[in-house]
Amino acid sequence: MRLVTFRHENHERIGVQLQSRILDLSRVSAELPVDMKAFLSLGESALAQTHEALASVKDGWLLAESDVTLLAPIPRPDKILCIGHNYAGHIGIGKTELPEYPNLFSKTVNTITGPNQPIVIPTASVQVDFEAELMAVIGTRAYQVTEEEAESCIAGYTIFNDVSARDYQKRTSQWMLGKSFDTFGPMGQALVTKDEVPDPYTLDLELTVNGVPQQRVNTRDMIFPVPYLISYISQVMTLEVGDVIATGTPSKLPEAAAQKRFLRAGDVVEIRIERLGTLRNMVVVNGKR
Repeated sequence: MRLVTFRHENHERIGVQLQSRILDLSRVSAELPVDMKAFLSLGESALAQTHEALASVKDGWLLAESDVTLLAPIPRPDKILCIGHNYAGHIGIGKTELPEYPNLFSKTVNTITGPNQPIVIPTASVQVDFEAELMAVIGTRAYQVTEEEAESCIAGYTIFNDVSARDYQKRTSQWMLGKSFDTFGPMGQALVTKDEVPDPYTLDLELTVNGVPQQRVNTRDMIFPVPYLISYISQVMTLEVGDVIATGTPSKLPEAAAQKRFLRAGDVVEIRIERLGTLRNMVVVNGKR
């Protein structure tokens, strides 16, 4: 299923994306939550009820996608955990120099924004950059789990853009400040449940700016897979339902890296990941084109 969070008539709700329409789960049953984290917390019972509704959809349950505003599928995650250097080619890491442990950092919740929403370049930075990433969503509480147990803790996957102000990121050895400007975390369109992504390590990923490819990779090149990351992180902290893990970005294509071009007002950034769809955002400066 393609689970989405959306706004309709000033109300935030959740639903299932069905091509150009949205199945509004609040119209299916009053027992289903209108918040994605609460929905995921119900586990298999909520998914089973939703599958049952999909088998006999009524017209009154459907909304035209053009009549709603899609939000990030998890608009307010408690934890946004990110992995650096998780592709062998990223930032000069050769296959003979793979890291022993994952490089973790976090972003703050103010960064989260949805599909088709603007990425705002702040006046403080002149080096705003993109990072296309596969993001895993936690569906079951995880504390000190094994890699085998971690697999059952995954609700599904979505697309994430770890937008970064390189000039701020490079000021110190800690990356968080350069990663945490408002709107620096586009996510979406949908949370695709893991049953629809049978092998998340064979997915083609591509990022374009104004239609020109900038990043292209297959997730088979990922160094630390998601179950390992969940297990590793859960030895330190409890992962709760709705927490998200951005699994790292590949290097830029050689021709894109050679240009050393940062994002500008009017740019359109699109990330496509096989089976997950497309995340599209435009770039503005201080909220103005």
